[in-house]
Amino acid sequence: MDWNDPEALPISTSKPPTFAVEQVELFREVLGVVNAHKVPYAVAGAFALQQHTGIWRTTKDLDLFLPAEHVAKTISHLEKVGLKCDVLDPVWLAKARRGDYFVDLITGMSNGIMTVDQSWIERSSPATILDVKTRVLAAEELLASKLFVQFRERYDGADIVHIIYATRGSLDWKRILSLAGEHRELLLSILVLFHYVYPACGSYVPEEVWKTLLGELRQSLDRPEPKTSFRGILLDEKMFAIDVNEWGLPNLLLENRAKNARRIETCTTPASKRKDENRRAS
Repeated sequence: MDWNDPEALPISTSKPPTFAVEQVELFREVLGVVNAHKVPYAVAGAFALQQHTGIWRTTKDLDLFLPAEHVAKTISHLEKVGLKCDVLDPVWLAKARRGDYFVDLITGMSNGIMTVDQSWIERSSPATILDVKTRVLAAEELLASKLFVQFRERYDGADIVHIIYATRGSLDWKRILSLAGEHRELLLSILVLFHYVYPACGSYVPEEVWKTLLGELRQSLDRPEPKTSFRGILLDEKMFAIDVNEWGLPNLLLENRAKNARRIETCTTPASKRKDENRRAS
């Protein structure tokens, strides 16, 4: 992307993009397959953002969130209809593709902090995408899924702010606080951004939420936690590489990923191995 070219940068709009015919066909086929096989999933990404905020953006992929234990069977179903499937990162990501377009099978965050469980699916909402009946992540899970997307080349803070604004105070903040867990300071930073962007919409975030988060921040400032000296690597491993590689700060990214490193790998057999096993069985 040429950052000096205004035409290359996305502009928020309610106008639907023009999707390629092949792209629409792929997305519809994948949704049809996972629906037919009753895969527990919910659509996330650009399509879920549109459902909750009305904001459209051009996208080459369709994001499906699902628990890791269902990835193997989902890949098997998709390969049977001719899609090429790969586990790109056993911590969180598999892909199904045809030509230039693909569908992401996502089981959590790349840093290992959050993982998708059945509650994410149960809380999802009915929706129709590209004329296919499906489900999208609830606004709370969609918000949480974007908390750690704070890279130099991609920042989802504006998406979160728009989710809060578009839901007009109806968010389940108890759920959001639970999903954020010990990373609530990150949530607080986004809420400060929301207040800056929409200063007249303070009621959309309950006063109790502000009191809780600001109180925790005050407590952290008064009594710093010695066990956690650096967390920047959880946000952007490239921009904060110097902290780990040259300044000797701990690499929490490796620790968190190690806890979940086999979540997809242990329940997914590579396609080539499955083919060999099928030939031996026959």
